[in-house]
Amino acid sequence: MDLSNSLIQFIETTGFANLTWGNVLMIGVACVLLFLAIKKGFEPLLLVPIGFGMLLANIPISGITAPPVMELGPDGLPVVKEVGGLLYYIFQGDVLGIFPPLIFLGIGAMTDFGPLIANPKSLLLGAAAQLGVFLTFWGALFLGYIPKEAASIGIIGGADGPTAIFLTTRLAPYLLGPIAVAAYSYMALVPIIIPPVAKLFTTKAERQIVMKQLKPVSKTTKILFPIVATILVSLTLPPATPLIGMLMLGNLFRECGVVERLSDTVQNALINIVTIFLGTTVGATATAEAFLNWKTIGIFLLGAFAFAGGAAGGVLLAKLMNLFVKEKVNPLIGAAGVSAVPMAARVVQKMGQQENPRNFLLMHAMGPNVAGVIGTAVAAGVLLTLYR
Repeated sequence: MDLSNSLIQFIETTGFANLTWGNVLMIGVACVLLFLAIKKGFEPLLLVPIGFGMLLANIPISGITAPPVMELGPDGLPVVKEVGGLLYYIFQGDVLGIFPPLIFLGIGAMTDFGPLIANPKSLLLGAAAQLGVFLTFWGALFLGYIPKEAASIGIIGGADGPTAIFLTTRLAPYLLGPIAVAAYSYMALVPIIIPPVAKLFTTKAERQIVMKQLKPVSKTTKILFPIVATILVSLTLPPATPLIGMLMLGNLFRECGVVERLSDTVQNALINIVTIFLGTTVGATATAEAFLNWKTIGIFLLGAFAFAGGAAGGVLLAKLMNLFVKEKVNPLIGAAGVSAVPMAARVVQKMGQQENPRNFLLMHAMGPNVAGVIGTAVAAGVLLTLYR
């Protein structure tokens, strides 16, 4: 009898006995993300940690995301009763706004701003790609979201996970889970989302436009750019300083030529570590309780509209520019104005090659792509200035 009671008690404490249909569904979603990352190659650096974090968070009674439990001790001071789960503590790097700027530091160190400097018109394309952010912001307001929620949802259109996390933790932290997962999921799905949007707004002849090789940029200009950009953007929009400052510091490490060890660390070890922590904890926010509701579904639908609107905004401005410039711009590069670096630029390069084998758009697309990173950080700074 004692043995049977012990066996029943053991079974009741297993995850199997505590599974809900919501847990099963979210574990299934996690496995789909892992399949897309491993089998299909959809941005595995993002989807593998996100998918596995989602899986971990939906294991019942594991406590891996549980906060610590405090109680008052005999002396009236708080003491820890239960220490909390591993992912809860790592997640504080998201909540406190530590991980997103560190990701920007790594992006800056890995990115060549030369194409943007060589073709300043790229800044306009990156700015136009923020159309999705502000259209979705107004759309969310119309649907009944409060301004802080609408701003956090709209920033998904920048296709920049770190910026979405950075803004949401300051405006609507209770929406961090669905917004972070939506932002990173759409980043990973860039190869699926951008091509139909770009083709919808362009003709075959426009997609076949061949662009001339960009002029080289001097070393001095590349060194001055991150310094000047930090001063101008940060003085204009102080709330954007953590993101812009880290992005430009990383780029200065890359270009100045006197801190190779720092540049190497930021480009490799640091960004890899932060990506593991950030991706896993973002996935861990996708619990059944947080995700299986209409508000979260609405966020994902609005996020998809925001992303598509951003790509469309860049394409449409490129088409408009062609009415006034002598050297025509291939409108496909406008779709790279979203902030997913360098994924969006690679997708544009592939599309250009399919339309015209003589088309080499990668470096041209990197200009709007880098401008999109800056533009999304600026858009976040504007929204923070207005609504924090």
